[in-house]
Amino acid sequence: MAIVVLGRLVAPFGIKGWFKLHAYGDDPASWAEMPRWWVAPAPDAPLESWQTLTLAELRQHGRGLIVKFYEVDDRSAAESYQGWYVGAPREALPEPEKDEYYWGDLIGVEVYTTGGAPLGRVAELITTGANDVLSVRDDVRDRTHLIPFVRAYVLDVDLPQHRITVDWDPDW
Repeated sequence: MAIVVLGRLVAPFGIKGWFKLHAYGDDPASWAEMPRWWVAPAPDAPLESWQTLTLAELRQHGRGLIVKFYEVDDRSAAESYQGWYVGAPREALPEPEKDEYYWGDLIGVEVYTTGGAPLGRVAELITTGANDVLSVRDDVRDRTHLIPFVRAYVLDVDLPQHRITVDWDPDW
């Protein structure tokens, strides 16, 4: 079983055990359908260190989201989870729509130019105001490529082949 990281419990909110939630992805409201959430102090934590929490409520608050779990009933308890990552087993998540991907499925995928030159592997995805960005790490050449995750640059994502093809110059 693999855990897909979905977001992060940024900070306690109020005194009754609520959290501000930073969601990775564009549909965190759908998480309200998951009764159990998995949390861990690091995104790459071993499977056995992920804990489950039972969702009490998820709601919009201003421009963000706040979340409440039954097991966390005051601010002190919430502070002990501050900064923890939220995830779910891959098999517990719905299949993404065509041309949509879970970030966790993209991490580690090899990236190549249209000419077949290797650029490295996806190390992380970065959220910006305009679009998401692939951070592609090339350990051989000791460099990182930051590639906007938009159709103009990302031409093909082939998860079964563990390969992404981009229109990108290796010298950029």
